[in-house]
Amino acid sequence: MSLQLIGLLGVGGLVLLMLLRVPVAIALMIVGLLGYIGIDSMTSALVVMGSTPLQIATEYTLSVVPLFTLMGILCASMGLSSKLYDAAAACFGRVRGSSALATIGASAAFGAMNGSSLATCATIGKIAVPEMREQGYRDTLIAGSIAAGGTLGILIPPSIIMVVYALITEQSIARLFAAGMIPGVVLACLYFGAVAVTLLFDRDAAPRGRALTLRQRLAALTGAWEAALLFGGTIGGIYAGIFTPTEAASVGVAMALVIGFARGNLTLRSLADALVETAVTSSVLFLIVLGATFFTYFVTQARIPPTLVEFLGGMGLSPVAVLSLMILFYLVAGCFIDGIGMALATVPVFYPVIVGLGYDPIWFGILLVVLIEFGAITPPVGMNLFVIKSVAPDLKFSALYGGILPFLGALIIMILLLIAFPGLALWLPQVFYG
Repeated sequence: MSLQLIGLLGVGGLVLLMLLRVPVAIALMIVGLLGYIGIDSMTSALVVMGSTPLQIATEYTLSVVPLFTLMGILCASMGLSSKLYDAAAACFGRVRGSSALATIGASAAFGAMNGSSLATCATIGKIAVPEMREQGYRDTLIAGSIAAGGTLGILIPPSIIMVVYALITEQSIARLFAAGMIPGVVLACLYFGAVAVTLLFDRDAAPRGRALTLRQRLAALTGAWEAALLFGGTIGGIYAGIFTPTEAASVGVAMALVIGFARGNLTLRSLADALVETAVTSSVLFLIVLGATFFTYFVTQARIPPTLVEFLGGMGLSPVAVLSLMILFYLVAGCFIDGIGMALATVPVFYPVIVGLGYDPIWFGILLVVLIEFGAITPPVGMNLFVIKSVAPDLKFSALYGGILPFLGALIIMILLLIAFPGLALWLPQVFYG
């Protein structure tokens, strides 16, 4: 059996396993191991696969994952999400739909301390759902703003998926963090625009915001000083060249602990719970990375990337046409397969092709994150939608699916902007790191 045929069978088997809802890590491991055995031998496969877990466990770069995860969990335990929501609401004041705008703004700010789309969606959702329902918002706008806002958690640094992408492709985490900042702000503004478009067609979907005195606004804004301090101390330290990402994550955890205990918002019990949750979350992510590494070995042995490059070259397609096909694949596949798992399964195949076509790998990493965001809110598998359903069980799926449509439009615009203006992602890395 030829290498190409084994590779094709392996990729097809992976897609089938993921469609059958086999956990991503397990599916990647099964295909990677069986594929390696089919190409080489059982002995060689077991030797390579036996050494990989130790390699992953001792990878210094991956230490940033549990640290940033712990920082985000500590911030949630300290009640910073509520303060961020109040601060964002104070910024929009009496504007119609201000609570929906505040939800998106608070999600962007919380994502800057969390790095997880699902955690951002769940944490902000618990605050925003009762608040918007009390004010009389339509369920569609409630669902749409929370689901879309949650996606900002993986685009605005720190981002866990960027760390994983950097590890697989051997790119700089610091450059990826810098590259995600401007697209994250632009996407948040596009989401604001999606709320405005929604209200343009349905003014009754949201009331005007509550009137606040100047003193109340200042109190709400200054109440989020801990979040500003944490962001400045971590991401600001990375951009300034003071810390590496791992060092910045350590500083962020230390600052969160000091602030939490000093202000009485953190107890030994909540710290213990945060440590357990961090261990569970990090273990799942490490298993996915381990599976992706197994699959990468198989892809390399099967020579899938060079074969794909030769095939596309024989078709005479331009680089833009190849990129468009990849984007179309992600948009369609994201409707049926978990976005993060799909991305990790395809990066070993698509990344060498992208680099071979002359595209910047940092830019592609940001584009990939936006495509993952699209999948996170696309029915029927969009994970953010299920998170919202768990926060507000009485929300109908019709409201969830209808509410995200304007925000999907915003994501498509973001994709087009990244293609038309790569500098959106590449300017800041160039400024900070040359």
